[in-house]
Amino acid sequence: MHAPAIQYDSDHAASSAGWLFLREIRDQPAALERLLEQAAEIATLGEALAARRPRLVRLVAHGSSDNAAAYGVYAFGLLAGWTAVRDSISLPVYYGASVRFDDSTVLALSQSGSTPDVVAYVEHARARGAFTVAVTNEPASPLAEAAHAVLFLAAGEERAIAATKTYTNQLAALALLAAAVGGRGGSLARDIARLADQLARALDPLEAAVLPIADALVDAVRMFVVGRGAEFASARETALKLVETCRVAAVPLTATDLVHGPVAALEPLFPVWAIASDDATLPAVATAVRRARETGAPVIACGSAAGALDGASHRLPTPVAPIPVLAPLLTAAPGQLFAWALARAKGLDPDRPSHLTKVTLTP
Repeated sequence: MHAPAIQYDSDHAASSAGWLFLREIRDQPAALERLLEQAAEIATLGEALAARRPRLVRLVAHGSSDNAAAYGVYAFGLLAGWTAVRDSISLPVYYGASVRFDDSTVLALSQSGSTPDVVAYVEHARARGAFTVAVTNEPASPLAEAAHAVLFLAAGEERAIAATKTYTNQLAALALLAAAVGGRGGSLARDIARLADQLARALDPLEAAVLPIADALVDAVRMFVVGRGAEFASARETALKLVETCRVAAVPLTATDLVHGPVAALEPLFPVWAIASDDATLPAVATAVRRARETGAPVIACGSAAGALDGASHRLPTPVAPIPVLAPLLTAAPGQLFAWALARAKGLDPDRPSHLTKVTLTP
């Protein structure tokens, strides 16, 4: 059975497993509001990027920050009409490839700002003519010093090893920057303010809902996490949270990738987490869920269109985002909360995953 829900008031014992992780999940609405206090600075940076008119936006990162970079591809494509890619750090940093940077803007994402090869990439790109931006929660970090400009996440101190509010603020920061480039930063900031309120109201019901699902899936040791389009970022982040905190071998897949081979591995002890938003990607996700259910695999459906996925064993609905591109800022939360609940159901401490530290300093 799952452990009781955590109460983290002033009398709470710091030894309670997962209290930091849960507290920081629940701090995400306030963290988004803190980021919005930087909206004017982000708008100015966006105007500077627009004036440069780069041919390409290159996003580089690792871990949760790389999952946010995957979202950035969609944020810039949909809000600014620009081409953005998750670039290879290895090509210039390790292989010494002669890559042209003078026509590029680089967005380097690192919550700590201390990841050595991300810093090295920025130094290399800047020396070759790129305009470089550090997207970080540490404005005095080596990454911030290496870049031309800093986009400060303002998430507040994050003490749990698994990232939560820094990840969500990275998504919001990329959306704000892309919207500023596209001349719609003011309306996007208002949309995020509304979304922060939606998220604040959704967290209690989601926390209650994940507990019985964690009980039902306590023996799970592997899982596919499925999304499509911008929601693939949430699929990647949910899978990472399950790997980090629950020792579950979770693999993120696009809905289309699932039915192109991996579906053959499914069976009744192999759950599928499906993220469904009510947008153009929904038919592909619905098809993937149908194929998964045909194998007998249990399906956990989350997102604003969770109710549209026939045959789901469990549902974790989220509010409809103010605009579709912001949906991943809401769909990350069910995965975070489920990872917290499942880790505790398994007798693990999600605050202290094995073999991990908060800041990864090795290349």
